[in-house]
Amino acid sequence: MGSGPLNGVRVLEFSQIVALPFAGCVLSDLGAEVIKVEAPTGDPHRNAGAVVPGQGKRFMSLNRGKQSLAVDLRRAEGLAIIYRLMPRIDVVTTNFSTGVPERLKIDYDTLRGYRPDLIYCELTGFGTRGPMRDRAGTDVVLTAYSGMMMADQKIDADGLPENITALPVADYGAGFSAAVGVCAALYHRALTGEGQKLETSLLQASVALQDTAVLRDAVHDTAMRDPLIAAVEEARQRGDSYREVLDIYTRGRRGGGASLSIFRRPYQAKDGVIVLGALTPAGRAGARRVLGIDDHRIDEPGQNTRDPEVMATFTAAIAQVRATMLTRTVADWLDTFTAAGVPCGPLQMAEELADDPQVQALGLMAEVDHPLTGHQRVAGPVVSMSGTPTAVQGPSPALGADTDAVLTLAGYASDEIAALRADGVLLPRG
Repeated sequence: MGSGPLNGVRVLEFSQIVALPFAGCVLSDLGAEVIKVEAPTGDPHRNAGAVVPGQGKRFMSLNRGKQSLAVDLRRAEGLAIIYRLMPRIDVVTTNFSTGVPERLKIDYDTLRGYRPDLIYCELTGFGTRGPMRDRAGTDVVLTAYSGMMMADQKIDADGLPENITALPVADYGAGFSAAVGVCAALYHRALTGEGQKLETSLLQASVALQDTAVLRDAVHDTAMRDPLIAAVEEARQRGDSYREVLDIYTRGRRGGGASLSIFRRPYQAKDGVIVLGALTPAGRAGARRVLGIDDHRIDEPGQNTRDPEVMATFTAAIAQVRATMLTRTVADWLDTFTAAGVPCGPLQMAEELADDPQVQALGLMAEVDHPLTGHQRVAGPVVSMSGTPTAVQGPSPALGADTDAVLTLAGYASDEIAALRADGVLLPRG
C-alpha cells in the first residue's frame, strides 16, 4: 500500500475498458490498495493495441498500481471468494451494465451483508433509472446522446458527425466523478460510521461537463436557445442533411452573442502553430498592441454576428492577423505575447509531453518498472499533496498476478487455492 491520504483503504474493483479503471487509477495514486477483479479472459482492453500480449498501452496506463484477481464469478466457488474477502474491503466499484451486478450477485444489497459500512460505487452508461436505463452506453454513444459530438462541430466526408477522437471524454469525466464520490463517502463514513451506495454515469458526467450549454434560464432561452431549437427541429422535419442542420446549429450559437474570437484561436507561424487564449479585456488589449490593431471593438463579446459590417470587419481582421503571424517563429511570438500579458502556447502532440520541460519541472510523469516491458514513464497523479504525498504505486498487473496474495488475505490456505486452480475457478499458474 502507498503513503497517500487513502493509505489503508482497500478497493475491490469490478471494472473494464476506461471509465472505472481510470477512477481506480486515481484512487490508487491517492494511496488506496486497489484489487481489480477480472474474468479468466481478462479485461477486454488488455489486448487492445497490444504489442506485448495482455498489456496494451491503454490497459497499462489505466490499471497501473493495481493488483489483479482473476476469478470466474459464474461459479459458486468464485463468488464465495468475493464474499469471503468482503469483510476486508472498504469500497466496491463496478461499471457493468445496469442489472448485471444483481445477476452476478455482487450488487450493493448483497455485498453490504458481508460489510455493513461498505461504500459501493456503481458507474453505468445511462444511469440506473429512466427509459434508457437498460441500454448499454459507451463513450461514443453518450457523446452523441449528450450533444458533445454535435457541439464539437466536426464533420466527415459523408456529411456525418465525426467522433470526438482526442479522448473518451465521457469516460474520463465519469471516472473522475466516481473517484470524487468515493473520497467524499469515505469522509462521511469516517465521521458517522455509515457506508452508502454511490451512482454516477457517462450521461451524468456529460451533463456536468456541459454546464453552460445545458443551463436553462428564461431570459437567455427566449433570446438564444428557443430560436435555435425551433430552427433545428424545422430542419429535421424537412429532412435536411446533418451538414445543413449543423450549419443552422453553428450559426444559431454564434447569433446568440458568442465571441468572434480573433484572439482566442490557433494561428500558423513560420515553424508551427501558436494558440492565443485571450479571454479578458486586458488580454485582448495586449494582443491588439502586439498585432498593431487599433479598433478596440475587434473581438469584444456581444458583437452582432448577423450584421454584415461586423462580419466584414471580423473577416478582414482575421486575414490581417493570419498574415502577420506567418512572419515570425512560434518561440518569437510566445515571448512577445507573454510579455504583453496575452495567454498563449504552442500546439503540441500529446506524445511530446513526457519530455516537455514544464511537465518535467512539475514532476507530472512517474517512473515505474514493468515486469514484461521494462522501464516506463507513466502519467502521474492528478493532484499533488504536501502532507500525504500521492504517487503511482506500480505498473499494471499481469492477469491474475495477485490471486494467491488476495486469496491469502481472505483466509484461504495454499491447498484450497491449489484446488480452486485445478477446478478451473482460478487461472492456472502461468
